[in-house]
Amino acid sequence: MRKRIIPQVQYEALSPGQVWLDLEEVAEVEITSEDAAHPIESALLPGKTSGWRAAQPGKQTIRLLFSNPQRLRRILLKYVEAGPERTQQYLLRWSPDGGRSFREIARQQWNFSPEGSTSEVEDHRVELTGVTILELIITPDISGGDAIASISQLKLA
Repeated sequence: MRKRIIPQVQYEALSPGQVWLDLEEVAEVEITSEDAAHPIESALLPGKTSGWRAAQPGKQTIRLLFSNPQRLRRILLKYVEAGPERTQQYLLRWSPDGGRSFREIARQQWNFSPEGSTSEVEDHRVELTGVTILELIITPDISGGDAIASISQLKLA
């Protein structure tokens, strides 16, 4: 039997020549709600650790509006949730024309469970040019419960 050891995937590693976008410089952020103790900057800016959390239950939107159209090659989403067991869904989409139309990148669901899965990392490799808006819509509990949406980190390259 042949076998070989393969390295684990490193989510933070960037390809040569690739850098994370400085979202504070290139984007304006719109959000549907925000817990004052967990502002959106905590998920978007380097060195922050608490992540973003909504102020109320239900579906939430995070929208990045770029001052100049961007080329995106990578979208990294990290979720950490130790709360109640539930199925969460997110929709990630982008607009090339300031929001008149949107194109879907991904729509995914997974189950959070305090005794099992408490974190999720989604590393989307994309080739998008002329991005004027990137929108993330989080439905924290698809069954309609009182779960609060959150995201630990959102990074773009």
